[in-house]
Amino acid sequence: MATSTKRAHKPYEILQIDPWLERYAGDIEARMDNYKKTRKALLSGGKKLEELGNGYLYFGFHRTNTGWVYREWAPAAKALHLIGDFNRWNRESHPLKRLEGGVWEIQIKGKTALKHLQRVKVQVTGPDGRMQDHIPTYARRVIQDPDTRDFSAQIWAPRKPFAFTDAHFSPKRNVPPIIYEAHVGMAQEREGVGTYREFTQNVLPRIKKDGYNTVQLMAIMEHPYYASFGYQVTNFFAASSWYGTPDDLKELINTAHSMGISVLLDLVHSHAAKNAAEGLNMFDGTVTQFFHDGPRGHHPAWDSKLFNYGKHEVICFLLSNIKFWLEEYHFDGFRFDGVTSMLYLDHGLGQAFDGYEKYFSPNTDTAAVTYLQLATEMAHKVKKNAVLIAEDMSGMPGMCLPVRQGGIGFDYRLSMGVPDFWIKTIKEYKDENWDLGKMWYELTTRRPQEKNVGYCESHDQALVGDKTIMFRLADKEMYWGMNRAYQNPTVERAMALHKMIRLVTCTLSGEGYLNFMGNEFGHPEWIDFPREGNGWSFAYARRQWSLAENGYLRYSQLGAFDQSMLALVKKYNLLGGATPRNLWQEQGRELLAYEKNGLIFLFNFHPTGSVGDFFLPVPEEGDYEVVLDSDQSDFGGFDRIAHTVLYSARPVAHRGIGFTIYTPARTAMVLRKVEDE
Repeated sequence: MATSTKRAHKPYEILQIDPWLERYAGDIEARMDNYKKTRKALLSGGKKLEELGNGYLYFGFHRTNTGWVYREWAPAAKALHLIGDFNRWNRESHPLKRLEGGVWEIQIKGKTALKHLQRVKVQVTGPDGRMQDHIPTYARRVIQDPDTRDFSAQIWAPRKPFAFTDAHFSPKRNVPPIIYEAHVGMAQEREGVGTYREFTQNVLPRIKKDGYNTVQLMAIMEHPYYASFGYQVTNFFAASSWYGTPDDLKELINTAHSMGISVLLDLVHSHAAKNAAEGLNMFDGTVTQFFHDGPRGHHPAWDSKLFNYGKHEVICFLLSNIKFWLEEYHFDGFRFDGVTSMLYLDHGLGQAFDGYEKYFSPNTDTAAVTYLQLATEMAHKVKKNAVLIAEDMSGMPGMCLPVRQGGIGFDYRLSMGVPDFWIKTIKEYKDENWDLGKMWYELTTRRPQEKNVGYCESHDQALVGDKTIMFRLADKEMYWGMNRAYQNPTVERAMALHKMIRLVTCTLSGEGYLNFMGNEFGHPEWIDFPREGNGWSFAYARRQWSLAENGYLRYSQLGAFDQSMLALVKKYNLLGGATPRNLWQEQGRELLAYEKNGLIFLFNFHPTGSVGDFFLPVPEEGDYEVVLDSDQSDFGGFDRIAHTVLYSARPVAHRGIGFTIYTPARTAMVLRKVEDE
């Protein structure tokens, strides 16, 4: 990208928002020029941006007045033949006709020529004359034969289409998302693959009761390998058949909306599975139909194919995918997976983004940036209040600024450095040596006017080979030390820090908050999907909800704290954009105090150093009371903090306004000024 600072028009607002970018004004110009040029070319002929997402209404299988029509884009192919149950898999009887622009079409007369649940494939003759069967690229349902293990598309045309009843539901623009990240297949307690219906009946009520207002669903786009966690997508328009039918997923979303819960899709546009028979790879007989050729088309860490975002047909395919999930399934937005990989030609692998030059070097994939700008713009046109979250660990400037300001257009980015900070802190430092300055910096530093979703641990930490925060803190003691009837110092430490880490992260690290299912109550052990190495067992690919419900174990106490924390967050709008003010930070005694939205937070991270006469500075005079503390017995604590005491804040010579308070070791408390309510 160019680094010239010459500009022929008013500078984009991003340069005023972040003055450090002035040196790279030319790069911002290049970003925006490429976006405008591509947008203009795509919208030739008076098209509207949202019309670029209509591919799913044209391609694939559709009923007509006289029967059915099936269309594909396969520019390099020599021939296409539709095969399936309907013609007893005859490879010659139903050839497609080539139209302009590499589009192929077949009209099939008779409204019952294709029937609900029939299996179909398309036989493609490539440019070299070789024939291979493929799954249609816009297939809306893909199933696997239990005997042959072969995958086929399936006609999904029930006599009575699913009827949504959520017409009046929409995410509220000014309500911060409190996200429950979930995997439908492992959301059940039994050993096996969970279903959409089980999730609707059993898990949605938990999410509502716990206080989350958004559920983010992983592994929904069809993927043949269950253990990929859903990140090796083959069929971009098919809701995964691992968990049930398309109507089952629609019922899940419709029910969530009736409960006031938004639903986000974990969208994988950063790469695709390399499978040729099941996926997009080699569909028209060439690797370059959707993907880059050679090494640029292969992700070295993920062993997957990489889209060519500079190709207009690929842009339209992916934009259509976005519109499809918003309109066909009523999703309320997306968490875009692997954005860092998209932004940079080296995919950010081994890269330390420690200077602005790293964002604007020749390593930047400008075509991918343009695609993301078009994607966010179109998503917001299709659904005005769609919530768009970028999984970007690089910190690309402008990620969450509007495109018109020179940004990329997301609403939020994940605070990906925060989980890394907690892992490093827990692994490498003794409790009494936790760096509070570093903690404050990591939890509060973000790009100006850009919103983040904070979280203290990722779903990757729950996988075999890593550990959740609770498992890392308690380790093997979780197996026998969680019984409420017995004291266990290791478990008590783990529980105390688990609650404190969650409270400080939730209230400081973003304008939204995310939790992976089960982590709110410290779900034990790891996730291990069925594989040859574990005898294809589902023992660890599930959530043991009963652990938090039987009343005998401490898990329920962690869950109770999470509920109370989220209730506090919502009541006082603690994610609503208020800037926290650091009131006290003391290394050694491990004390941290801050004010946010009128509440006072006091943390004592020291393992043994309770302080009986700590002077807590506060912004205003008045009486203060404790409204939440991590040491309550309901949360597995020791009730060392009084809730009946009023603390009178008055001016004190050489100290300012404040009051003296007892702060026990390894506790957090929240106070409010009594007159405020």
